[in-house]
Amino acid sequence: MAERSGAPDMTREDLALGIVGTGVMGRGIAQIAAQAGIEVTLYDARPDAAPEARDHVAGTLARLADRGKLDPAAARAAADRLRIAGALAELAGCHVVIEAIVEQLEAKRALFDELERIVTADCLLATNTSSLQVTAIAAGAGHPERFGGFHFFNPVPLMKVVEVIDGVRTAPWVGDALVALARRMGHTPVRAQDTPGFIVNHAGRGFGTEALQILREGIAPVHAIDDILRDAAGFRMGPFELFDLTGLDVSHPVMESIYTQYYHEPRYRPSPIAAQRVVAGLHGRKSANRGFYRYVDGKREEIPAAPVPRATATPVWVSRAGLGAEVAGLVARLGAKIDGGGAPGPESLCVVAPLGADATTAALAEGLDATRTVAADALFPLAKRRTLMTTPVTSPEMRDAAHALLAADGVPVTVIRDSPGFVAQRVIAHIVNIACDIAQQRIATPADIDRAVNLGLGYPTGPLAWGDALGPDRVLAILRELFDFYQDPRYRPSPWLKRRARLGVSLLTPEA
Repeated sequence: MAERSGAPDMTREDLALGIVGTGVMGRGIAQIAAQAGIEVTLYDARPDAAPEARDHVAGTLARLADRGKLDPAAARAAADRLRIAGALAELAGCHVVIEAIVEQLEAKRALFDELERIVTADCLLATNTSSLQVTAIAAGAGHPERFGGFHFFNPVPLMKVVEVIDGVRTAPWVGDALVALARRMGHTPVRAQDTPGFIVNHAGRGFGTEALQILREGIAPVHAIDDILRDAAGFRMGPFELFDLTGLDVSHPVMESIYTQYYHEPRYRPSPIAAQRVVAGLHGRKSANRGFYRYVDGKREEIPAAPVPRATATPVWVSRAGLGAEVAGLVARLGAKIDGGGAPGPESLCVVAPLGADATTAALAEGLDATRTVAADALFPLAKRRTLMTTPVTSPEMRDAAHALLAADGVPVTVIRDSPGFVAQRVIAHIVNIACDIAQQRIATPADIDRAVNLGLGYPTGPLAWGDALGPDRVLAILRELFDFYQDPRYRPSPWLKRRARLGVSLLTPEA
């Protein structure tokens, strides 16, 4: 093979792209490439697959034109750019070949071994792998320096982010060329070093795994955890709703794979609850309409909210420690009979608002009667849902008095059992901490981490920006409380977070 003479120009009008594997991902990549004016040649080992893919993409383009979302002439021109290869050798003239076949290491290696004997020295080879390491796929290649990862998300035309991954031996020009190609196809590229889960699947470990841990500890039922994270924290859907949508048979193996590939890093530890439900076939909507929820005619079975207890005239004493000032203002607006003493009276309901600590720890720290103490989460907005936490010995009367008070203006209240960090505090702190460690490991820049998570996972904001909004010092405090309580390295703070919290600077601040 001749030596490579230069990187392919991704802006050239006659750019030729080959796609091997014409399933859902291959078809999606073909569509956006053809719409970007690129000549696309489709190949699949199954003889009928490539023609079916071309017809599918052409039909999609036509429907977009019918709906007024695409100019009819542009739709026809894009469809005309789709070619079929009857043999792999017909990709010989391509400037770029993207592999989108089955997620099996040996199958991918065998394909690229054959491709290297076909394509020119200047051809860039890319894999759309989501779970395998780019370095491992390229390890047996004659020229591993021209291999890169090009990980799109499904559905490709709608998910506007693509991860550009540099393997250990990938040449710098490869990532630069793939970035240019992604932009030409209308997608936002994010650069990542080769690591299990890359950016998006790596950063996503904090949401579902921590929710499963909360469930396992019996702190709250599935629907309560979802309600809190959706209504208070601002996620589009709760983690268990998401598990049911994607399928636990898909989600749990990803959790196990990343945990294993990181040599059992505690932050990514999966849950035996998920493993058990996979064995039981409770995968979600697609498995007899049952996952963490039941579904009837495609709709989730509603779980009625607990009735709001009758309001009482119990005096309320609010601690000023932690986030107590926010709770005190709310209690006053709700018309409570305020106990304004330096210490609570003998009949008063005691309300604490800890940052990271559980209700028991907060009560003991102030010498309060734990049977009269409840905790309210004031770190997140209180307008759509409020979280109320009891100690193990909080009396039913005091619990109900607090519930009635906090629900007096019609805002729903979720009552949970004692937990450091409530629900939202510990889940968001876990998400922020993992993102900080991705930055610490130099897997991606802080800006690309947030960009990838925003576009790939649809979180309310990027995890590092979220940490900034809450306050890095507060996130660090939550993690320290969790670590002190559980003595589990799962909650050890990332050095990236610790240093920026101490310096009082943004988590998005890169190092020189």
